[in-house]
Amino acid sequence: MIIIAFAQNTSRIWPRIICRRYRHCAVIAPAGDKLVLHQFTRRGQCTTLTLSARDMRILGRGGWVFIYLPGTLAADFDGASARTCVAMAKHAARISAPFVQTPLALYKYLMRRA
Repeated sequence: MIIIAFAQNTSRIWPRIICRRYRHCAVIAPAGDKLVLHQFTRRGQCTTLTLSARDMRILGRGGWVFIYLPGTLAADFDGASARTCVAMAKHAARISAPFVQTPLALYKYLMRRA
């Protein structure tokens, strides 16, 4: 199972200008009894955080929206090689949709697919 999380807030300037509803996305994957959040920080850098069920509830109350996808992370998943958070999420979920470039477009694509 892969969880794609979408957030409405960001500290970056360009997503505030370009993106409308969702401005950031992250990948959450299970690792044993915990969950690991792979968050795109900047080009060439991906931060990983360990989450529990309580942390997921806190993120949900903070406005994050989660989409649960079947399957596992791509075998060659490396968040540091992505250019954007959307590119990282598409690579993690093995999605090849070249016109999906913003978090809102990814959200709509995943909702149609589900």
